[in-house]
Amino acid sequence: MSRPVIVVVGAGPGVSGSVARRFADEGYDVGLLGVDRQVLDDLTADLEGRGATVLPAQVDVTDTAAATAAVRAAGEAWGRIDVLHFNPSAYREKDPLELTVPELLEDVALGVGALLTAVQAARPFLAAGSRISVTGSMAADRPWHGAASLGVQKAGVRNLVRSLDDALAPEGIRAVSLTVRGTLAREGAFTPDRVADAIWRAVTTGEEEWASEVPYAG
Repeated sequence: MSRPVIVVVGAGPGVSGSVARRFADEGYDVGLLGVDRQVLDDLTADLEGRGATVLPAQVDVTDTAAATAAVRAAGEAWGRIDVLHFNPSAYREKDPLELTVPELLEDVALGVGALLTAVQAARPFLAAGSRISVTGSMAADRPWHGAASLGVQKAGVRNLVRSLDDALAPEGIRAVSLTVRGTLAREGAFTPDRVADAIWRAVTTGEEEWASEVPYAG
């Protein structure tokens, strides 16, 4: 029987890297989509050292064709995608009186739209029991006006996750957004590793207790 597979969209050195390591430690092979080649190389070496087979792809996930091809390549390589984890968002320090419509749409294309691309590309490789997870944020409920587009992205992606969960649940595929109710830090309850542990718990929740949004307050 082949090993389970996680594809991490928006792979980087923070929460997404911790998620990749957490799942690799649980016996998963890992597909990585990210923009920084050095980060991908470093993460790949780390994951391979943990026994995972890794398929990295340097790609801008807002490039629909390129992101679709990268996700499909991972699915075709292993014949399955058990977990699709979506992490990216744009942090643009502009308040709503400075933010332009093109800037807002550019940010939403990354923080929300790219999830649609990833899920639609992964769909042929998802089966009953597969899971979609998203790194959410308290900015969905308590946005900071100084980075107005971030709250819009996080509220939008949480809403999209709920729609995906409803649409895919009849086929046994579920989606969840983990709402991180705190600020990421190097120590304490909100380290990337602790958040990754919470994402693991959310993804492995039983069907009878499933929720499309899970808060993490440390």
